[in-house]
Amino acid sequence: MSALVIACALFIGACSKTPLLQTITYGGEGPPTLVLLHGFGSSAEEWAPFTRTIQWPKPGRFVFPQGPETTKRVGSTTGGRAWWPLNELSDPRPPGLRISADRVLDLLKVLGRSPGGPVVLGGFSQGAMVASDVAFRSETALAGLVLLSGTTIDEASWRPLYARRRGLPVFIAHGRVDDVLAFSVAERTVKDLQSAGLNVTWHPFEGGHEIPAEVVIDLN
Repeated sequence: MSALVIACALFIGACSKTPLLQTITYGGEGPPTLVLLHGFGSSAEEWAPFTRTIQWPKPGRFVFPQGPETTKRVGSTTGGRAWWPLNELSDPRPPGLRISADRVLDLLKVLGRSPGGPVVLGGFSQGAMVASDVAFRSETALAGLVLLSGTTIDEASWRPLYARRRGLPVFIAHGRVDDVLAFSVAERTVKDLQSAGLNVTWHPFEGGHEIPAEVVIDLN
């Protein structure tokens, strides 16, 4: 495994005024590339242990973007990051979601040029929501989608777009007793994606809002 690499303050084209998302990168030079987006109140650094448990082919690399917002987990005194503010979570179309999705798209464009090759996009919780928005509202090339304990945002708007990803491999995992994001919504999303022709692997588990070892084993 390569040393930790921090990439930030890069720009896409002379006309862009938005810096590329800060990222932490592990592994080889790629391709393939696995991009994982952390959850609310977490950070890119918290994906590091998964580089030892997720079986990613060499010379592939892991890319963990840092959410643009500074925040704290509810009930915690430690700092973290988020993709959009907590007060927007109840909005059916959070303004920050679109901004973060666009920034992830910018990052994927850069990865498409270097190292190129297959890219799998995924995320946990709020990160899974951003990954979903990127997958369903854009036509950026993806080799797979990983949604861990996520949920739909503006479901009526997303659903007609699912068929554009017909055949895309999608891994979805959700705890049956998740008290943060409803298990029933994940079940409905699985059925909708399957009906639209996506190749869904569904892993419900007896747990809460988490990524247990059994999920990583099934993902592998």
